[in-house]
Amino acid sequence: MPYSSAEWPARSLLGVLSPGTREEVLRLGVPKRFEAGDVLLSEGATDRHLLVLLSGFAKVTARVENGETSLLAVRVGGDSVGEMAAVDGSAPRSATVTACGPMTARLLQPGTLHELMTRRPEVSVALTRIIADRLRWANRRRLDFRGYPAKVRLARLLVELATTYGHPVDGGVVVGCRLTQPELAALTGAAETTVHKGLRELRLNGLLETGYATTTIRDLPRLTELADLPHE
Repeated sequence: MPYSSAEWPARSLLGVLSPGTREEVLRLGVPKRFEAGDVLLSEGATDRHLLVLLSGFAKVTARVENGETSLLAVRVGGDSVGEMAAVDGSAPRSATVTACGPMTARLLQPGTLHELMTRRPEVSVALTRIIADRLRWANRRRLDFRGYPAKVRLARLLVELATTYGHPVDGGVVVGCRLTQPELAALTGAAETTVHKGLRELRLNGLLETGYATTTIRDLPRLTELADLPHE
């Protein structure tokens, strides 16, 4: 079945590849299906395969020094997970990836991936860019925690989720992944009560609308301004 790049987030692996390369990726590897709570990748594991997500939504977590689990990021259909271990191959996996509902993916073993990268250099370029983007994301999170109040951190996160995973609808942009208030709190380094208050203020100001399992940005330019981010 042919796919269009419009089916994937623009900054995801499948979203940036040319049609021919994308179709080749979708033919490679082994099809996998996961249910809610299934672990796709485990922190500390030494396996080296890459998963290309086709549908669904997953969370990336890692253990911190006090033994608790920290939510680091989210991944959706079109994204890759496990690329650092697959490309580098010299260290255990740095995080756990868990399905948040039914998911489908293609599993590419290291040999298959490396052959693909040699045959299709744009895959190598795309994975390098994705790794760099994710390192920048992590660095921004650390800087945001120090440099911005919680409401601005929340706005910055929502803008990034909307621009990376969102899709336009009449009167706004629907954020393409469903996050609970505790999860938003974890990603912004804020108390859950603070996130609850921030979301309420954003709704009252007409910037945001929340429904069952959906979040819609109603005024992305104003939210971007609040987030102290440049307009694209």
